[in-house]
Amino acid sequence: MAPVLGASVDVHVPATSANLGPGFDAFGLALAYGDDLSARVVPAGTHASGARVTVSGEGAESLPSDGTHLAAVTIRGAWDRWGVDHSGVDLELEATNRIPHGRGQGSSAAVVVAALWAAASLLPAHARPGRDAVFQLAAATEGHPDNVAPAVFGGFTISWSEPGQSAGEAQARPAGLDAAVPGDADGQSAGFGTAVLEVHPELVALVAIPDVKLATALARGLLPAQVPHADAAANSGNAALLVHAMTSRPSLLFQATRDLLHEGYRAPAMPHSAALIAALRERGFAATVSGAGPTVLVLARTGQGGDAEAARAALDQLTQDGSVRWRVLEPGIDTVGATVRVHQPLD
Repeated sequence: MAPVLGASVDVHVPATSANLGPGFDAFGLALAYGDDLSARVVPAGTHASGARVTVSGEGAESLPSDGTHLAAVTIRGAWDRWGVDHSGVDLELEATNRIPHGRGQGSSAAVVVAALWAAASLLPAHARPGRDAVFQLAAATEGHPDNVAPAVFGGFTISWSEPGQSAGEAQARPAGLDAAVPGDADGQSAGFGTAVLEVHPELVALVAIPDVKLATALARGLLPAQVPHADAAANSGNAALLVHAMTSRPSLLFQATRDLLHEGYRAPAMPHSAALIAALRERGFAATVSGAGPTVLVLARTGQGGDAEAARAALDQLTQDGSVRWRVLEPGIDTVGATVRVHQPLD
C-alpha cells in the first residue's frame, strides 16, 4: 500500500482548552477557531528533504520549511506505523496557523491531528484509517489525550488512558482497514478512550491570550509528586460538578471550575495570568487556566441571568495591564472537531 500520487487534502483542526479547572489531563473543550493544513503527494525527488512546507501565521518566521517540520515528520511516522510504503513520494504542505504557540491552546495537538488526518486521507479510499485510529495515534504521540480528543471529535470531552497505563505509556492500537469510521464519537481502544458530551446551549467560552509563552514541560515540572488527600477529594467533587455544569446547569460553573491540583503550583510561572484569574474569580466569574497556560479561560453563560457580557467587560478592563499585552477572544465552541476534504487526482 502506498499514498496516492497527486492526491491532496485540506484539514481544519480547532484550537482546544484542556483541564477546564479541576479536570486535569482529562477534560477538553474545542474552540471555534483553529489551524489549516493542506497536503499534496508528489513524486520522490521533487524536494531535497522529501518535503516542502509553507507556513503562514503563527511560527511563519521560525518553523522549518522542509522535511523536519513536525507535520511532515508526523505524516511519514504514521505511514511507517500503518505499514505504508512512502519511499516513492514527497510532500508539499501548506500550514495556516492561527492558534498561538506556547499559550495553552492546543497548538501542538492541532499539528499532530492535522498531520495524521492528512496521512490517512492521502491513502487509497479503502485503506484509510478512521477517526478513532487518528485519535489513538495522536494521543500516543502527544502522551496524553486531553487536547487531542476535542481536536479530533469537537465539543466537551472526557478522556482517559486504560487502567494500569499512564498517559505517556499507553500505545495506540495498530490501525487497519477495520478502523472506526470518521464520526465515531466515543473512541475506545487498548490505549485511550474519550467520551464526547454536548455542552449547554447557553455556555460560552472567552479567552485572554497574553503575549508571553510558557512551555508545557516547564509547567508540568512545577507539579508535586503528591497532593494532600483532602485536596484530591475536593477536586474530584469539583470535576464531577463541572460535567453537570457544562452540560446541564451552567449556573454552577464558578464552583465547578475551582482547582486544587495544578493551578496553584503553576502560578509562579505565570504571575500575570494568576493575577487575572484571581481578579476575575473575586468578581464571581468562572476563570481558570487554559491547559498549561498562560492563556486564561472564562466559562460564562448567555440568556436570562447570564454573565457573559459582564465577563467580557471585566476581561476588557482587567487586561489593560501595560506590562503584558492581552488579546481577548470569544471564539465560540466547536462541536464538529477536525474536518477533512480530500481531492483525488484526475486520471
